[in-house]
Amino acid sequence: QWLVAESGGGLVQSGGSLKLSCGASGFNLDRSAIGWFRQDPGKPGKEREGVACIRGNDGTTYYADSAKGRFIISRDTAKHTGGLQMNSLKPEDTAVYYCAAGLIATMNAGDYNYWGQGTQVTVSS
Repeated sequence: QWLVAESGGGLVQSGGSLKLSCGASGFNLDRSAIGWFRQDPGKPGKEREGVACIRGNDGTTYYADSAKGRFIISRDTAKHTGGLQMNSLKPEDTAVYYCAAGLIATMNAGDYNYWGQGTQVTVSS
């Protein structure tokens, strides 16, 4: 069974930083495209939003406009994990953050095959 799991969420004040991590079992995350998505349960009907993604073959990264200049997506091949460093956090970044793995790095949630359960990030003002 292929599984993905996130960690590192929590409560932080506006302007603070958090780093999320993503691990996988049953497959090699190093060769997968990794996407980070978020969804605010307090806003039902709002689709899962792509935040950042990284290619599996060459490490090329992509960011949503809301994340550019503040978030950094990465992978650690030694630990077989992915990461999302989030800086200068804002209250509007509050959401459940999901790590996803797939073949192609896109901001489209439908392109990913494997998803974690999500980790809550709350930014207080």
